[in-house]
Amino acid sequence: MFKKNKQAPKKAPKKFSLLTLIVTALVTLLLGGGAVFIFMNQRLQAVEQTNSSLGKIEAVYSALYNNYYKKVSRQKLENGALSGMVNALGDPFSEYMSKTETQSLNDTISSSFTGIGAEVRKNGSHIEIIAPIDNTPAKKAGLKANDIIEEIDGKSMTGVSLSKAVSLIRGQKGTKVTLKIRRGSDTFTKVLTRAKIPVKTVTGHLDKQHKTVGYLQVSTFSENTAKEFKSEIKTLRKQGAKSFVIDMRDNPGGLMDQALKMASMFVENGKTILQVQTRGQNAQVYKAGKNYDGGFKVKEKTVVLINGGSASAAEIFSAALNQSANIKLVGTKSYGKGTVQNTLPFSDKTELKMTIAKWLTPDGSWIHHKGLQPTIKADFPSYAYQTAIDTKQTYQQGDVSSQVKKMQVLLQALGYTPGDARGYFSAETATALKKFQADNKLEQSGKADATTINKLEELATAKAAASDNAYQAALKVALQN
Repeated sequence: MFKKNKQAPKKAPKKFSLLTLIVTALVTLLLGGGAVFIFMNQRLQAVEQTNSSLGKIEAVYSALYNNYYKKVSRQKLENGALSGMVNALGDPFSEYMSKTETQSLNDTISSSFTGIGAEVRKNGSHIEIIAPIDNTPAKKAGLKANDIIEEIDGKSMTGVSLSKAVSLIRGQKGTKVTLKIRRGSDTFTKVLTRAKIPVKTVTGHLDKQHKTVGYLQVSTFSENTAKEFKSEIKTLRKQGAKSFVIDMRDNPGGLMDQALKMASMFVENGKTILQVQTRGQNAQVYKAGKNYDGGFKVKEKTVVLINGGSASAAEIFSAALNQSANIKLVGTKSYGKGTVQNTLPFSDKTELKMTIAKWLTPDGSWIHHKGLQPTIKADFPSYAYQTAIDTKQTYQQGDVSSQVKKMQVLLQALGYTPGDARGYFSAETATALKKFQADNKLEQSGKADATTINKLEELATAKAAASDNAYQAALKVALQN
């Protein structure tokens, strides 16, 4: 979650000069008092420690630039020093961002970019997916929160900077990128076609069977999300909506101000939406009111869907509605990101993204690494969470592997009978696969090649989406009087 700082420092902070210290000391003497002397002593100690640290950094920089056995650029040393300081925090949400990374973040916030549609972060030495955005190549390929991108087009991502990874993932619309993904103990490969990621962050429609229930899906919290959300609510009302299901699943978050504006629409004026606590300070309390929602309120019965990909601003919104408006949460436990980041831009178009505070739910809970628990637990069928099948090889009768077992599970889910789904590619499995290939106008080889596997996963994904138990549970609540 971001609080954008648009003030860029023109120059790096200067060291205190001797004259500054003398002037400060004279002012201290004029003020008088033992407490002031103690403060001055602490200030001097802090200055000395800072100067000592900066002196050591300068010495290392100079030694490397002038004496390293081969030439090294000043920019590389500078970026390394800045990144090193931030990495020392051990905080995956704080980073010194290059021009490319800065542009990537700004594109995400403005919701206008071309890529695969997955928000990624640097986690240790790995590139990790926070959440895929709905209706994007990443989502359609079955990528999920916490997936590790091990390779991009055959290049290892271990130890690679986030900017480098993003530059490799992005490219011209219509071109392909191959990702090797690790999910738990399994690895698999996916080929994705780059596309323009949807600019609109809120979509909605009436439920097909129950025309009085309006469904809204929020993919991320960008600059115009609250405005889009309000517009969609008004449209659905005109179409006859009397209650709402708001889908926050796989929403990786975004801008805090958008979450505040949207949550205030549902929360009674004066009630708490959010608490933000910075270091050594009491929590700042944000309360619902006209300053956020402009007087626009949603009084209709509402239910919110969450899952493991609901993070940051999506969790702020969901927690506010749950705790301050008694709105039920349906689904599975959310991601658990309870910190606030700010960006400090520099004149060379790089930025420092830094965690500046932790945010608390209205009742004062910190959900970091814990997540929000749903009021009603409901989820997709278990096969929807099965890891993808590795398409680098073809599987045939007689094979025994975990990949074969995954194929058998999907065949069963689609109504075919592959026999005992334990990973042995039996004659019965081959027969079931041939029938599947015939039904889908594929070569009836009885072998599971990449084309067959991709079709199998595509249809299983579609069936899982149609078997959305969480949505059905939310719909039931929305229809209650």
